[in-house]
Amino acid sequence: MSDQPIGVVGAGTMGQGIAQVLATSGFAVKLYDVADEQLGRARAAIDKGLGKLVAKEKLSDADREAALARLDTTTALDALRECAVIIEAAPEQPALKEKLFRDLSRLSHEAILASNTSSLSLTRLAAVCERPERVVGMHFFNPVPVLKLVEVIRAEQTSDATVSRIEQLAADLGKTPVPVGDSPGFAVNRLLVPMINEAAFLVQEGAATPEAVDEAMKLGAAHPMGPLALGDLIGLDVCLAIMEVLQDGFGDPKYRPCPLLKRMVAAGYLGRKSGRGFHVY
Repeated sequence: MSDQPIGVVGAGTMGQGIAQVLATSGFAVKLYDVADEQLGRARAAIDKGLGKLVAKEKLSDADREAALARLDTTTALDALRECAVIIEAAPEQPALKEKLFRDLSRLSHEAILASNTSSLSLTRLAAVCERPERVVGMHFFNPVPVLKLVEVIRAEQTSDATVSRIEQLAADLGKTPVPVGDSPGFAVNRLLVPMINEAAFLVQEGAATPEAVDEAMKLGAAHPMGPLALGDLIGLDVCLAIMEVLQDGFGDPKYRPCPLLKRMVAAGYLGRKSGRGFHVY
């Protein structure tokens, strides 16, 4: 990889995690967000995350300070102009992501533009860019510092060189890159989120409580976390958005979002980040 910095667009939960892993792996990072306040929260969260690694003796104090020194935050998209790779981790809103990719492709003709989208079409994102062969999916999983998987999604336009470079970057971060085609939900979320959605149907129908569903799947299927607790961790709004992408992409009624899930999102019960989802936090 180049000595150029790596850009991260979006300082939410995923952007924070990606920036932390990049910085601890020796990369200079430019973390962009539209809001200074969010960037402040992101830096504090990364500092806290690194502190936990120090407490567990997985990172030295010197390495922690060095990682923080490699992290630069900005509200100016133009600051990403010199980045070799820009990883987009903005909210799952197609219009927002397309505008970002359009702007980023004009900003830098040489950078690889990687999206952390959990379900949206990479081919569609690449189509709005001036260099579509340099667009690729780089889907991390939450919590980013812990989970090893990175789905590498090839758009119809993505070049072999772009895929190879992103697979190498994932490996440099201590992750395992797994190639996946550009199909709605990719691999993990196409399997995982419908399970969460079906668990919500069980609760809606009164067949089982959230606690019972989660306990049953932990004990009966050896899952480390029940599907509804996992949905709360992911964010129920994110789960709903993925189900809507699957329903729209495949046109199959088996991907119909559970009405209870839709009502909970409308009520603001989004899971851990709001303090309440299928469980209370």
